[in-house]
Formats: sequence, C-alpha cells, structure tokens
Amino acid sequence: MPDLIRPEGPEADDIRLSRRGLATAGLGGLFFSGYAPAALAAQASPVTTPADGLETANVSYPAPDGFDLPAYVARPAGDGPFPVVVVVSEIFGVHEYIRDVCRRLAKAGYAAIAPAFFVRVADPAGAEMARVQQIVAAAGYEQVMGDIAATLDWASQQLWANADKVGVTGWCWGGKVVWQAAARFAAIDAGVAWYGRLAPPPTATPEQAAAGAPWPVDVADDLKAPVLGLYGEADRGIPLDTVEAMRSALQRAGQTESRIDVYPAAPHGFHADYRDSYRPADATDGWAKLLALFEARLK
Repeated sequence: MPDLIRPEGPEADDIRLSRRGLATAGLGGLFFSGYAPAALAAQASPVTTPADGLETANVSYPAPDGFDLPAYVARPAGDGPFPVVVVVSEIFGVHEYIRDVCRRLAKAGYAAIAPAFFVRVADPAGAEMARVQQIVAAAGYEQVMGDIAATLDWASQQLWANADKVGVTGWCWGGKVVWQAAARFAAIDAGVAWYGRLAPPPTATPEQAAAGAPWPVDVADDLKAPVLGLYGEADRGIPLDTVEAMRSALQRAGQTESRIDVYPAAPHGFHADYRDSYRPADATDGWAKLLALFEARLK
C-alpha cells in the first residue's frame, strides 16, 4: 500500500491508493468498525489497546448549529475526575486507530473524547479517497471550533471529567486543528499537534488558502497554551520552510513554551501504526513527549 503522504490526501501527481487490506474493516455500530481502508497497509500490525480497566462509550451531544454530534469516549474506570483530552482525528474520522489512541490516553489516566467532525456529510472512514476529500472539505473552521466548544461544554457536565484540566491532540488534519483550538479556547491547557499543516501548501490557490484560514502561522500570537508540534523531515505535504515559518512566528510572538520537533527522515503519518508510513521509534518518542507535556500541564 503506498503511503498517504499529505494531510488532506493525495494530489494529482501522487500514486493512487488501492483498497487492499480490507479484511479487518467493516461497518458496525455508530462508527466504522475497522481501520480506514483508503490508507490501511496490506501488512499492517496496528497497536491494539485493550479496554480492560476502562470505560468506553459512543455518546452524542448538541453542537452550536443544533447537530447531534457523535463522539467516542474512553476513560479510566472509577469516579475520577480525570483530566480531559480532546482527540482530533485525521481525515478518516473516528475509525479504529483514533479509538485506540483514546484508549491509550485513558490507560494513562485521561478522559479522551474524539468528536466525529465530518459526519454531518458522511462518515469518511470507509470511503474512497476522492469522497473522503469532499467530506473533509465541508468541515469549515467555525463548525469545527463549534464542535470543540460543544465537547468542552459536555465534558464540563460529566462528574468523571475535570474540565479545569484540558488538553488537545490531533493528527494530520487534526494537527492543524490543535493549533487553531489552542488559539481559540482559554480552557485548553496544552496541545500536541502531529504533522498538521502550518501554512497553505505551495500549490494552493488564493481561494484555497482563504478557505483554510486561519492557518497556524496566523494565530501564533493568540496561543493560550503551550503547543508541541511533532513533524517529519520527509513529509512531502508539509515543507520544512513552513515549519521554519511557524517557528519564527512563535518566536516573534514570545511563545517560548511552544515548540516544533522534527524527526529526521520521518514521513507524513509516522505515528499511524496502520499505515506503511509508521515509524515505531519516532512514534514512541513523540508519544512520550505528549505524555510528559500533559503530565506537566494537566495533572
């Protein structure tokens, strides 16, 4: 299976993705039951985290636009209250990889909540890549920020949640959202962005650049909490000059607690253990950094 090398999916000159490796995928329940087939490696051996000692559930709550927003929740068993981490998916939505990440966070003592940002249109998890891109494009900035606001509000009403201690983490498309959310919400205490776009891609038209705004480079002044960015040197969709531009923006803004770490030779999606792009050493190191930041800021 070719790598998914860009945050929002392939461009015209990229290799087409096939649907090999579909045996573990299927539809069931509220969310797609397996791993997104558009990126699943034929020989993938994803990390699997059991739910023993945890409480997991599919829930829903009202978004500002009246939509009943579904979400997956994983938290330690018991009364808590547990610090909250909002988990922002890649373009494939709340498929098994994202649910497993939530369980990993729950094992570490957090109440992890993964909203389904895309399902107003459709669940992208089982779709072909062209359709995935259409679904994701419909999730605009105000809708996504509204969904995060709804998630924070819902968490504040749960006795097991400590809504005074909130983190956010996200991958690919969700990595960009981490920067945006940390600039938007004072309730967020820390963020970890995994290879989300920082500025418009070089091929973006003015209309596309405007549609993606505000970009992380535009909101560095507004960050209300430290953000750790974890990026790959060989990410073909996120040029290193945009990483340097973001570092410069953070420096100009005096955001000394935020930083970007770049993993040498790592491709886009190096944490995604169901893809060919997975790099176990870099993923493990990044996860340790995530836990260290959340331990310092949320506990």
